[in-house]
Formats: sequence, structure tokens, C-alpha cells
Amino acid sequence: MEETRSFLGSGWSFPPQFSKPTRSALMISDETDIKNSMEILLSTRVGERILQPKYGCNLDEILFEPLTVSLQTYIKDLVFTSIYYFEPRIKPENVTLIPSAEEGLVIVSVEYLIRATNTRHNLVYPFYLNEGTNIKK
Repeated sequence: MEETRSFLGSGWSFPPQFSKPTRSALMISDETDIKNSMEILLSTRVGERILQPKYGCNLDEILFEPLTVSLQTYIKDLVFTSIYYFEPRIKPENVTLIPSAEEGLVIVSVEYLIRATNTRHNLVYPFYLNEGTNIKK
């Protein structure tokens, strides 16, 4: 098995996938690993990880709240602070919320700078409840 080294980091893909021929976990690296890591951070509840009890964002607690200006400001600060403290490879620059025409969906757009390469990227994170999608009327 050939080992690849990345100065931006590498890790398991999420959700974990395995390769039958190599009998190993599929790995991701560089910008893909950073983006995957941020998606995991934004979807993790604080206290969910036993060894890192402060890791997470708790966006699910405000899922059914009306999208007021103060709630939008709170979400932006929550996302920015979580990324700032738990993803040291990047520097978050701007968090924007884009209400969608689809009911119950808010697009969270995060602009960030990868510190090691000094390159700018963005993450678009759809924030919504994904349950009850198989219900037929």
C-alpha cells in the first residue's frame, strides 16, 4: 500500500468507506480533507465526542426557530467561532446566511483562508432537517 503524505493533512473519508482490494479505509487529503472536516464540525453536537467534549456546533438546537436578524447573527457567530477554535488549518473570514426558497432551508456560506497555502476557498453548507423525506401525501 502506497502512503501519501500531505502537508495540509489527510484522514478517513466521511462517512467511512473501505476498499476491498487493499483492505484499508479510503483516505482523503488536502482541501478535500479540510472541507470534510468542516462539514463534520458543523453537524456535530457539543458533547457528542467523548474525548473532545467541547467540539461541535449545536446547530440542531435552533432548527425550528424563526429566522430573525438576531438568530442569523447568532448562527454566523456560532459557525465562525466553532471553525476558529476547532479547525486550526484555516482562518475563517466571512460567514453568510442565504435563506432559500425551499421552506426550512438556510444555506450557510463560509469563506476561509487555508493558512499553509494562503489560498481562499468557500464551503456551502445546507442547514435543514433531513427527516421525514419518505412521507407520502
